[in-house]
Amino acid sequence: MKFILASSSPRRRELLLRLQTPFDIILPDVDESIIPPDGSPETYCTALAELKANDISQHYPNDWVIGADTIVVLDDLIMGKPDDKAQAQNMLEQLSGKTHQVYTGVCLKNVEKNIHHLFAEITMVTFRELEEADITHYIESCPPYDKAGSYGIQDWSAVFVKEIKGCYDNVVGFPISRFYQELKKLGINLLDSLSESS
Repeated sequence: MKFILASSSPRRRELLLRLQTPFDIILPDVDESIIPPDGSPETYCTALAELKANDISQHYPNDWVIGADTIVVLDDLIMGKPDDKAQAQNMLEQLSGKTHQVYTGVCLKNVEKNIHHLFAEITMVTFRELEEADITHYIESCPPYDKAGSYGIQDWSAVFVKEIKGCYDNVVGFPISRFYQELKKLGINLLDSLSESS
């Protein structure tokens, strides 16, 4: 069994390594703007995950391709990655003192086996009231331009977080526990493949 992670995210790579299962990383060549950020957040993030998985699967139909996309949602507003410092500051100011949702959509695809499996995990994150000096320091010391909502919970912005309800790894970028359970639903037991390779 061979997995391919269709993602450039170093955080997803680190999370997937925990499963002790070999995988390759191949970056998808997709235009995410073709998926409009309307409708439900779950539909949006799973559609983006699907877009990435489909792009790689057409070249590797025999492999298990994993596509994923993480978004931040505040009051039904989807927050993507910031384009510049001003946008990052604005996003963090909006998140200050409030509870938002982090959605990660996942698509697991194997063309040969006719598997096309979608799911989304949701985590609630509550921020403390953020001081402007803290926001400025964060943006300058931990560039947030590759992170939905302008923060990465695994870095210095951990000091912003008052409470989390749900999966922490989901906020980092990949719900590893849920993924493992979804594999089992599909009849895939990673322990079997581990014992075969040992």
